[in-house]
Amino acid sequence: MKMTTPLRRMAPLALLAASALILTGCAAGSDSDSKATATPAADACTTYTSGDESKSVKVSGDFGKEVTAEFTTPFEATELQRTIVDKGDGDVTAAGDSVDLRINVFKGTTGEAAIAEDATFTVGDPQIFPAFLAGIDCVPVGSRVVTTIPAAELFGDAGSEGLGIAANESVVVVTDVTKIVPPLAAEEWTENPPTVKFNGEEPPVLTLPEGEPATKLLIDVIEEGDGKTVKPGDSVTVNYQGTNWNTGEIFDQSYGKQPATFATTGVVEGFGAALVGQKVGTKLVVSIPPEYGYGVAGSSEHELAGQTLVFVIEILDVA
Repeated sequence: MKMTTPLRRMAPLALLAASALILTGCAAGSDSDSKATATPAADACTTYTSGDESKSVKVSGDFGKEVTAEFTTPFEATELQRTIVDKGDGDVTAAGDSVDLRINVFKGTTGEAAIAEDATFTVGDPQIFPAFLAGIDCVPVGSRVVTTIPAAELFGDAGSEGLGIAANESVVVVTDVTKIVPPLAAEEWTENPPTVKFNGEEPPVLTLPEGEPATKLLIDVIEEGDGKTVKPGDSVTVNYQGTNWNTGEIFDQSYGKQPATFATTGVVEGFGAALVGQKVGTKLVVSIPPEYGYGVAGSSEHELAGQTLVFVIEILDVA
């Protein structure tokens, strides 16, 4: 079962998000990579071709800003290729890393820009087309990467009306890798944590403490499991119950339905952070302030924006 809509993370670039994508893995690669392939090793590097097509693109413009890409149009990519045109000297990105970047997307037919904006992607995020993640996969911070992408790797014969990309149109992407974002870590909920009564397959009973909602990301491990440890980007199966601390109302839960399975990168940031480092079999409760949930009030149209969310979670499995 996929996690229901209220709990899913809003994609950093909604038009690029893809559902039902598996994590992309690889064997260790280098700057001159071979054709990209998906393997079960999500904690390794995907390998890519640095070929004539990606090498033919000439990029100008300041790092981290809107750039110009020159290439012969109409451009028709025959395979996914990646070339690191400027190699940075920072830390190398790895699976599960949250990466700040500048992404510039160009239409293959005309050379016109389709996207030019800052974004934050997670390496291996199954919600994002793997072709768009190529620019941040095992790349030193400070690098500029050119990726040339055939239509079959993206929108195919459907195209993308929102981006103005035609059916069967190739795309050129320039990615500037600006920063690895330090992972979010929850603090231990030591002062007046809520009480939770578990009832087997029935919904648990959560009793929130009196007073105003917490302003920090807090976690209380009620029962520690002894199974496999959850890593960033892992696919996790859980039972969960979500309560809006501001109203006291349960807004979503898997109890009474079936367990939910999702990547730690595919849910709101605070929820994913609460899972990473925990073991299968663990039962916990986490309080997520708005900035790690659906944003502060007014930052989005989501009904939970500005709300503090409290989740009771049972970790059932990880893959």
